[in-house]
Amino acid sequence: MKDLPRDPFMLMSLINMKLRDYYPTLDALCEDMNIEKEVLTTTLGSIGMEYNPDTNKFW
Repeated sequence: MKDLPRDPFMLMSLINMKLRDYYPTLDALCEDMNIEKEVLTTTLGSIGMEYNPDTNKFW
């Protein structure tokens, strides 16, 4: 995650945009971008965000 924003709110914005425009699932995004899913969900969880697979976004 070194090339991603460190600010969790900026990170959430970027990840949600990529999920909306390029990836059908969080797993696909993490695999393609070489991101550890647990690290991403923990980072965004620190600001109260959870991934919803039905809407394919963090909220």
